[in-house]
Amino acid sequence: MSNSTSGRGLQPNVLSTFDTVVMAVAGSAPAYSLAATTSVLVAAVGLASPAALLYCAIPMLGIVLAFGHLGRIDVNAGAAYSWVGRTLHPFLGFISGWALVVAATLFMVAGSLPAGQMTLGLFDPALAHNTALATTTGAGWFLLMLAVVLGGARLSARAQLVVSGVELAILGSFCVGALVHIGEGGGVVAFDWAWLGFGHFDGVSGFAAGTLIAAFYYWGWDVTSNLSEETRDSRRTAGLSALVGVAVVFALFVAYTVAVNILLTSGEIEAGQTNVLALLGERIWPGFGGRLMVLAVVLSTIATLETTLIQVTRSLFAMGRDRTMPGALGAVHRRWNTPWVAILVVGAVALLLFVASNALGSVRDIMADALAAIGLQTTLYYGLAGLAAVVAYRRTLTESLGSFLLGGLWPLLGSVFMFCVFGASLTRLSAAAVTIGLGSLLAGLIPMLWYWRRGSAYYRPARLDATRSFEAGAGHPNSPTRGPSYVNAGHPTDF
Repeated sequence: MSNSTSGRGLQPNVLSTFDTVVMAVAGSAPAYSLAATTSVLVAAVGLASPAALLYCAIPMLGIVLAFGHLGRIDVNAGAAYSWVGRTLHPFLGFISGWALVVAATLFMVAGSLPAGQMTLGLFDPALAHNTALATTTGAGWFLLMLAVVLGGARLSARAQLVVSGVELAILGSFCVGALVHIGEGGGVVAFDWAWLGFGHFDGVSGFAAGTLIAAFYYWGWDVTSNLSEETRDSRRTAGLSALVGVAVVFALFVAYTVAVNILLTSGEIEAGQTNVLALLGERIWPGFGGRLMVLAVVLSTIATLETTLIQVTRSLFAMGRDRTMPGALGAVHRRWNTPWVAILVVGAVALLLFVASNALGSVRDIMADALAAIGLQTTLYYGLAGLAAVVAYRRTLTESLGSFLLGGLWPLLGSVFMFCVFGASLTRLSAAAVTIGLGSLLAGLIPMLWYWRRGSAYYRPARLDATRSFEAGAGHPNSPTRGPSYVNAGHPTDF
């Protein structure tokens, strides 16, 4: 069993536990998710929106546990790409990595324009409607985050601490402001604990619709796993940071949806569907609250552009290193210790799609359908990772009740939930969105079969088994092993 990272790799031990917790929170983009999706969630389930987020968080935690368990026995920037390939099948592993690459690229394209529009709107609302100027501003934010990610994990963490720190300070302040405002009798309706139960769902179909939408609030926390090769004590840290990050964003999501239920009418929510947070902020602190909330959403969008760039470029780096994609993608910059070729390729593709989607009407329509189909990619690789954890730990599940629940049953239920969301998406999305979503996944078959035929060692993996890994010492938190172990794995070109 050889280690493919004996050559030049990513710089280890750069990030602390606190750094990766911040990355996990930023990856789920709390302010952006609330602003972009709350009106859709409320339209689907009404007062049950906090319950939808609660009951979606429970199976999502199963996937978080799965990622944490798998990260203990295989530290790999490719995360699900490596784990699924070494437990279920290399073809499924490659599709897991490809699904993340497609979803992340589409999200970066979709998120850049709102970042530009909202930034301009802070100075003059009329400027936000200038498509050319908004496109240029959004592209500017994207290029700035591209430069930050290119500069290395340490620079990325410092930038993220500032951007997400201000965002969370604003969101926290408004949580306190909402409590004060409600205490002073400013609510439209009174709080009801039933909002966290099943009573307000319109039957099983209503519950399914709510959790389907809520699932997309949480995506992004798994950036901690993509950063595992650059994190101190990563066999423990990556999983712990993801758990803390999901807990933080869950608290924010529920607090804000409860505040929306209390402080805004259904008509106001529908009217402010592009940014419910701005309406809520103005209600809490008239005069400047709305603008401050817009700033939080801008910062959240910028922060998640950075974490999404990290996810997609680390995934491509792992693929290039394993020769399942062009080997140049596995090249690491000598000074910055970042996968610079992967970063530049992703940046070029995303910018091209971004400009085209905002300049050409037909491309814009295609991108809208592609964005709607992102859930197909994310739920697929989350579901496969949940199954991978159960398979990898199958020999240890009977050791204790905790092992059975946390290492087997909960990840398995999370996996089943993700596959159910995947299936529900196929019935609820438009035909164009489904075609683009499935078509983009099937497009991954081209490089997969090409590099399989060329004999990539990834397709002859050393099987991932928790029992054997722990016996060999790989599961120890201080084990120095980094990256995948494949038979006769090659090395990327050093730069």
